[in-house]
Amino acid sequence: MADEPTLGEVVRRLEDIRADLKEDIHGVVSLVDKKADAEIMRLGQEAQGERHTTLVGRVSKLEEQAAEKDRQRQNDRRLILFSLIVPVLLLAIQLYTANPGA
Repeated sequence: MADEPTLGEVVRRLEDIRADLKEDIHGVVSLVDKKADAEIMRLGQEAQGERHTTLVGRVSKLEEQAAEKDRQRQNDRRLILFSLIVPVLLLAIQLYTANPGA
């Protein structure tokens, strides 16, 4: 019986084991939290990159549409200019040539 531990010693050893397990569990939990946070951050960065790519595509498409509208506006202005001024000039030339004494 002298080789067997006393009841108090057994309780102390169990409490030490419990404390060690508790520390180990806290360490594992913190590692899992860090890993989960890193994974969430990586997924967030990937999503942000995809949104950025999509937005860049949309902006370039809008810029192309705006440039096309500007070209169309310029063409319309030229058409209006030629459809108003050229007939007036032709009429003025005809009137000038029809009236040789003027």
